[in-house]
Amino acid sequence: MTALASPPAPSTSPRPAPTFLPIAATAVTIVLWASAFVGIRSAGHDYSAGPLALGRLLAGSVVLTVAVLISGRLRARRPDRQTLLWALVWGVAWFGLYNVALNLAEQRLDAGTAALLVNLAPVLVAVLAGLLLGEGFPARLMIGMAVAFSGVTIIAVTTSTGRGDLLGVVLGVASAVLYALSATGQKRLLARIDALTLTWIGCLTGTVVTLPFAPTLISQAAEAPASATLSMIYLGVFPTAVAFLTWGYALSRTSVGRLAASTYVVPPLVVLLSWTLLGEVPGLLALAGGVLCLSGVGIATLRRSAPTPQRQVSNS
Repeated sequence: MTALASPPAPSTSPRPAPTFLPIAATAVTIVLWASAFVGIRSAGHDYSAGPLALGRLLAGSVVLTVAVLISGRLRARRPDRQTLLWALVWGVAWFGLYNVALNLAEQRLDAGTAALLVNLAPVLVAVLAGLLLGEGFPARLMIGMAVAFSGVTIIAVTTSTGRGDLLGVVLGVASAVLYALSATGQKRLLARIDALTLTWIGCLTGTVVTLPFAPTLISQAAEAPASATLSMIYLGVFPTAVAFLTWGYALSRTSVGRLAASTYVVPPLVVLLSWTLLGEVPGLLALAGGVLCLSGVGIATLRRSAPTPQRQVSNS
C-alpha cells in the first residue's frame, strides 16, 4: 500500500487528549483476538483452513452488514474510487490471506506458539515505518529484530508436540507479515473512510476471496459437531466483527506502532486460555523462544522517555 504511505500533512491543531474509550476499545480487541487463537484451534479439528476462514467471514459479514444498514454510513459518505480500491486490497490481505494463513499455522502449531509468532507484527510495523515513512533504522530496531528472530529460530526447533514444524513456523511468520502490512495500510485508510465502513468492505472482500472453499465448507458443516460450528460463528461475530471495529476505532485515535505494541499481552492470554480450555501449553523451548520474540519486539518498538532536564541552581 505504498500509494497511501506518504506522511499526512502536519496539523496545526493540538492533538486531543487521550480518553477512556480508545483504551477500552483496545482492551476489547486484545481479549477477543486472544480468544480467536483458541477458537481457531478448537474449530480446526473439524474444519480445514479455507472453509473455516469462509465460515468465519460469512458470520462477520452478516453482523457488519446489519450494522452498516442501521448506521446509514454509506448514504452519508461513500468512499471515492481510489480509497475503495485500496480498501479492497486491504480486505484481501487481512481478512482473506491472513485468516487462511493463520488457520493453516494453527493446524500445525498450538494456539500459544502461533500467538507468539504472530506478535512479531509490531517489530515489522517498525520496519515498514523505516521503509515507507522515512523513520530510518536505528540501532534499537536492528537489535530488537535480531533478538526477535532468534526467538523465531528457537520456536522452529520445537513445538508443544516436542518436534519441529518448520512449515507451521513459516505460516505463523507470514501471518505476522500480513498483519503488519494490513495495520500500516489501515492507518492511512482510516483518514479517508470510517472504521465501520472499512471493516465491512474488508470483511466482504475476504468473504468473496474465500468463496472457492464453499463446497468444502458445506460438506464439513454437515459432519462437524455443533460445538465446532458455534466456535466458527463466534470467530466471525466477536474476534472479527466486534474486535475489528474496536481496533479500527482505537487505531483512528492513536499511532499504529503504539497500538500494535499493546498486543504484547495477547500471547500470555492465549497461553492461559489454551491451557484452561484446550489443555495445551507450548513446550519450554517454544516458551523461551516466545519470550525472546516479545523481548525483541519490546526493544525495537518501545521508546525511552526523554530525560527530564535538571533544574538550574541560581547562585544569586
